[in-house]
Amino acid sequence: MVRIIDYKAGNAPSVLHAINSLGYKAEFAQNAGDLADATHIILPGVGSAGATMDSLRETGLINALEDLVLNKKVPFFGICVGMQILFEHSEEGDTKCLGWLKGRVVKFDTAKVRVPQMGWNKVHGENLGNHFYFVNSYYGVPQNESDIWGTADYNGKFTAAVHKGNIYGTQFHAEKSGNAGLKLLDRFLGSTLVKKGQG
Repeated sequence: MVRIIDYKAGNAPSVLHAINSLGYKAEFAQNAGDLADATHIILPGVGSAGATMDSLRETGLINALEDLVLNKKVPFFGICVGMQILFEHSEEGDTKCLGWLKGRVVKFDTAKVRVPQMGWNKVHGENLGNHFYFVNSYYGVPQNESDIWGTADYNGKFTAAVHKGNIYGTQFHAEKSGNAGLKLLDRFLGSTLVKKGQG
């Protein structure tokens, strides 16, 4: 079962619609018990890093996610803020994040660019060479270059996607990126156990 984390700061309905349109069986997860049958986990993100961490903490999901993703290696996909909180710290609200990836999240230089970055941008990386839809004022800065999956340019190169083992994250909204985004989600979901039409 594909489980999509549904929390008050998230964008879960749009992601569920995208996953269902691909033919996969997916349901929301609002507490740790909902994740028991998860073969894949997707964490959407809309809003701030602090609000996202608070929501995950209040619903008791952090420990369950760490056990499933870090110990049991369940494939995980973080979107937008769902990617940013994979790092150790975010400048947004001086927020301590999950720390699954070494690095930090910083704000675009507002003296040089308009924030948020909003619209389509070309992403460069393995299986990522396409335009995707962004809405972001912050971006991740991985400590390890090997964690960088894709980059984009917004008055300078920034990390647009990360990948480490079973952990994937995109700064862009795959669920709002048309066919390119759907193909990316399909590759993630089809990469291991879940098959279309099955749990």
